[in-house]
Amino acid sequence: MAKTSVKKSSGGAKAKPGAAKRSSGARTGGSSAHAKRAGASGSGAGDAFIALLQSPLVAELVAVAATAALATLAEQGFTSRSGSATRGKRAGKAVKEAGKAAAAAVGRRLSLELDEIKEAAKASKAGAKA
Repeated sequence: MAKTSVKKSSGGAKAKPGAAKRSSGARTGGSSAHAKRAGASGSGAGDAFIALLQSPLVAELVAVAATAALATLAEQGFTSRSGSATRGKRAGKAVKEAGKAAAAAVGRRLSLELDEIKEAAKASKAGAKA
């Protein structure tokens, strides 16, 4: 049996001889097997996510959100009326309101899209029956 060296830490406590054995390579086999499994299933999910991000609907939703946020920020107006402390609070409040407006605009646009999809589904059912 090989003798393991015992090091002293700055606190004066001795390291345990078995600690070096456990940390040296006992976990590498399990984690690499997990990485292989995650990589195999992750590529399909990653590709699907990228395809979703590249869809025209997502691009349109981002544009709607950005427009609403900019409109809200323009409404608030950033002029230096008083000290920097109140200006910082106003800026934070304006950004918060811009986020709310962007979320509301995206929600409205998504509900319109869903309504159009439902109407198209009803029309196709009616066309199939006739």
